[in-house]
Amino acid sequence: MCVKLQDLSPGEKGEIIGYEKSEAAYRERILSMGLTRGTQITLKKIAPLGDPVEVSVGDCNISLRKAEAAILKLRRVS
Repeated sequence: MCVKLQDLSPGEKGEIIGYEKSEAAYRERILSMGLTRGTQITLKKIAPLGDPVEVSVGDCNISLRKAEAAILKLRRVS
């Protein structure tokens, strides 16, 4: 089942299974940060107004804008 990053709760993990159509700049930035298909991420924090969100990828914590996070298609991982 495909979910969005905003559908996860802090502490939940997801695996990137694809990307929504978006501006090339957003997708390029996402890929350059290592958020490629098959990568597992953990949602760490969501700012009070929802922007930005902090995710953990391996040993790194990354902050994403709402628009960048919205293009990620995930599948929940237990």
